[in-house]
Amino acid sequence: MTLLIDNDIVRRVLSPAAVRRALESAYRDLASGEAVCRPRIDIRIPTRDPAKFYQWGTMEGGSTGGYFAIRMKSDVVYEREYEGARTLEKYCMRPGRYCGLVFLTDVETGAPLAIINDGYLQHLRVAADSAIGADMMAREDCRTLGMLGSGGMAESHVESLLEVRNIERIRVYSPTRPHRERFAAEIAERHAVECVACDEPRAAYEGADILAACTDSAIPVIRGEWLAPGMHVISIGGRPDDAARARFDRRLRLGTAPAPVGRPELATSDEYLGYLARPKDPRWGAHRMGKRAPQVTGRGGDVSFDDVASGRERGRTSREQITYSERGNVQGAQFFAIAAAAYEAARRAGLGRDLPTDWFLQDIRD
Repeated sequence: MTLLIDNDIVRRVLSPAAVRRALESAYRDLASGEAVCRPRIDIRIPTRDPAKFYQWGTMEGGSTGGYFAIRMKSDVVYEREYEGARTLEKYCMRPGRYCGLVFLTDVETGAPLAIINDGYLQHLRVAADSAIGADMMAREDCRTLGMLGSGGMAESHVESLLEVRNIERIRVYSPTRPHRERFAAEIAERHAVECVACDEPRAAYEGADILAACTDSAIPVIRGEWLAPGMHVISIGGRPDDAARARFDRRLRLGTAPAPVGRPELATSDEYLGYLARPKDPRWGAHRMGKRAPQVTGRGGDVSFDDVASGRERGRTSREQITYSERGNVQGAQFFAIAAAAYEAARRAGLGRDLPTDWFLQDIRD
């Protein structure tokens, strides 16, 4: 049987710690050559609405440990402005609905093992990455978290970061007052920490030991002039501005996808590769997704997960450094690892919907 696993089951069977362990194992395998992945690839096609475009995004990877996975997303993408912010929005069929799936297979038999909704898995994955980065780069005595954003990704980050640092205070800003106030009240109650909703973005920086930008902003939100010595910075959407990049003293990149066999010149550190239909369409010139992926790491001078985990390099080398961490372009390795963890946990718990594997097989050679 092939298992259909929805977001509710993923939420029930996977913890932030389990996801972090799965990702760390995948990064070690990638560094040793036992795992492989490619960068995310996006196919972008103009729609009849000149303000929108269609995007099909995939990322894939697997390892000799026995699993392979591909994550697939089908989105209509556009930007909007509200409350003084410019955000990148997406939907499938209608706003508020999304189509993201992970297809997990067995590398020994080729069998399709599971189809998994990617929503909650995505939040766990990204937050666990940030926790790995903070654990390697942030000061041990961090107590205050500054949060830009108040959605589901921000909630996942709080939970994951609390597992690696003894956070006592959180200062959160997002453009919509009711959202940030709701977030502050719920986080304070759920995690027994002080959580304050800030009326201005700069207030979220004040006294922060870790700054996490968990937004869907279409423009940079991490301001270099507001960073303070000793901070560790995390960016999930809303990239650092040029001033912030210039102030990062130490950058951690968790991994880089290998080059294709025999084609080292095709190696890239870009987070994603985009391919455009109707490439001269004017919307591409006005939209950041019509350009090359922005880079903070991957341009030399970074330390890697393997460098720090093996002891060859230290993460932070002084208390005063401003440090930064990000994933790199190894999303494919991440998804095989956490999809496998979700599949094994769901099987053990007897959860998920069984689909006949024969539905996915055929007797015509392809």
